[in-house]
Amino acid sequence: MQIIRNLPGPFLILLGATSLSFGGTIIKSFEGANLWQILFWRSIFFLIIVSLFLFFTYRKNFFKSFRDSGVPGFVAGLFLSFGFAAYVFAMYNTTVANTNFIISTQTIFLAIFGYIFLKEKVNPLTMICIFFAMLGVLVMVGPDLEMGKLNERMLGNLVAFGMPITFSILIIIVRKYPNVDMVPSQFIAGCFAIFYGYLACEFYFSGKLIISIHDIFLGFLAGFFQLGFGFIFITIGAQKTPAAMIGIIALTESVLGPFWAWLIIKEIPSSSVLIGGVLIIFAVLLQFYSKFKKVNRITN
Repeated sequence: MQIIRNLPGPFLILLGATSLSFGGTIIKSFEGANLWQILFWRSIFFLIIVSLFLFFTYRKNFFKSFRDSGVPGFVAGLFLSFGFAAYVFAMYNTTVANTNFIISTQTIFLAIFGYIFLKEKVNPLTMICIFFAMLGVLVMVGPDLEMGKLNERMLGNLVAFGMPITFSILIIIVRKYPNVDMVPSQFIAGCFAIFYGYLACEFYFSGKLIISIHDIFLGFLAGFFQLGFGFIFITIGAQKTPAAMIGIIALTESVLGPFWAWLIIKEIPSSSVLIGGVLIIFAVLLQFYSKFKKVNRITN
């Protein structure tokens, strides 16, 4: 654990974003498991790695860490669990590229929620960013829109917005309670996600949780390495990396995700998805530029 903590923050963010970028390809590679079984097993292995991380981090204060995180930590974990479920649902029903590009809109939602809940001003440049991001989404999902019909891919696109929205809410909670350690909230999120998967399988699939060895192994890769290592690297790296740099490096997930899907499972994004994705990433980079200018103005 100490070796990881000694690595440079930006490098850890890069490792975390790269790890998370394999999520779509792994989920698309399951051979027989339904999305709720995938959520259940992915969350089981995620909970194992997070438990180990918390144990080696807090030692005797393992249980105290949950008490110290209090209501903010519990609420943060609850919203994060919604994001976990939305991620699997979206990847199961729409393309990897669509999901990854929609995830990258989280900085736009963060600006909107910051205005609503923290009374932070939205400058004209941020408004332009929001416009370009929404335009990119419209271009990306436009071909999937059918008058009077909600197809699976369109539903997947809509649910994908659950990830940037819930993540933005998580960040708002962190900023609202800066002295509260939110690491235990990841454990809480894993518990809720397991519960969602179990409940869905119990009521809709006759309690069928057992899947093939092949799919259990993919669940292990998705929960332990892809999601677990991804969050651990980013959590540690974020402690010693400027916020603007975190956001820019985190875009690695949105870029690499579609690339792995093309390279490994031969999923080729349409031209509209690529154009929309470029517009979204442009909007996100513009938003980071806006923040960078604001920080420089304050420090100077």
